[in-house]
Amino acid sequence: MKYALIGCGRISPNHLEAAINNDLEIVGLCDLVLEHITQLLEKLEIKNPEFKQYINYHEMLQEQKPELVAIATESGEHAKIALDCLEAGCHVIIEKPIALSLEDADKIIAKAKEKGLVVCANHQNRFNKSIQRIRKAVEDGDFGKMMYGTAHIRWNRGPDYYKQAPWRGTWAQDGGALMNQCIHNIDLLRWMMGDEVSEVCAYTDNLNHDFIEAEDLGLAIVKFKNGSYGMIEGTTNIYPKNLEETLYLFGQKGTVKAGGKSVNIIEEWCFEKAQENAEEVKQKNSEMPKNVYGFGHTPLYKNVIEAIKTHTKPLVDGEAGRRALELVLAIYKSAAEGKPVKLPLDKCSTMDFVGRFKV
Repeated sequence: MKYALIGCGRISPNHLEAAINNDLEIVGLCDLVLEHITQLLEKLEIKNPEFKQYINYHEMLQEQKPELVAIATESGEHAKIALDCLEAGCHVIIEKPIALSLEDADKIIAKAKEKGLVVCANHQNRFNKSIQRIRKAVEDGDFGKMMYGTAHIRWNRGPDYYKQAPWRGTWAQDGGALMNQCIHNIDLLRWMMGDEVSEVCAYTDNLNHDFIEAEDLGLAIVKFKNGSYGMIEGTTNIYPKNLEETLYLFGQKGTVKAGGKSVNIIEEWCFEKAQENAEEVKQKNSEMPKNVYGFGHTPLYKNVIEAIKTHTKPLVDGEAGRRALELVLAIYKSAAEGKPVKLPLDKCSTMDFVGRFKV
């Protein structure tokens, strides 16, 4: 399967490695700055590549006609590039978030359906061993009635991080901590707790990053349609470095905690009907990745390739990407309006919140 990558920045090594691990035929890399491609190839120790390098993705799509394209540019460009790739007949993997507005997410989903193509939102943490095992417990009904869950993302991002790429922290191209750093765990919380949300009540603020437009702290309570609740705490203010990312799930008959760098470790595992030894479950389903990106890209790519071949939906399809985006935007909307927000949302964009915090 012919593969191309658009955007060769911070997350691109994970994408290219995943493509290589899945034996995809790499036909092109594209970035507005050719030096970024050079740095990517050096990092992965790829010498004398047979594929071409581009600064114009339209040219790459026309010349190479890839079957699968991964989009790893700044978030504000995801939708436009995805729509162009779909129009060219390419299946797409879109780095999170799938878009920065619900209208754009809906356009992507509609275009993929019209063309009969696969869209995957790159929420790779769903493929963590820990998360896969927890999800099985949810689907098997081991928790009984789910009562509530919590997602905590306690990380640090300083001035240097934002200087590396000026689009970060802007409403037009990124959003803040919730949209960029926290959306993975927000996706997991929604997925585990039943997906359908009825109401969100939230606060957001910019406490320590007066050089960005968006938030560095978000606190939210989520009410799910099935009667359960969720709590979200996301920040990039933790001193002096990333502390943890955790996901708690509390049911009538079970308690689970996933933690580590990127919810890649099962730290608590307790069920009324214990089918496996808790310590064995923890040991078999925990990983120690070198960074917060984890090991999920390779299995995510495998899942997408299988979906393309079998004409089925990938685990994280366009609708799943939209749901994660919708929840973040609902938090932004509730915080901005100072009141609870009902879901579903039909229209909302990061651009609705321009000027929310003084820069």
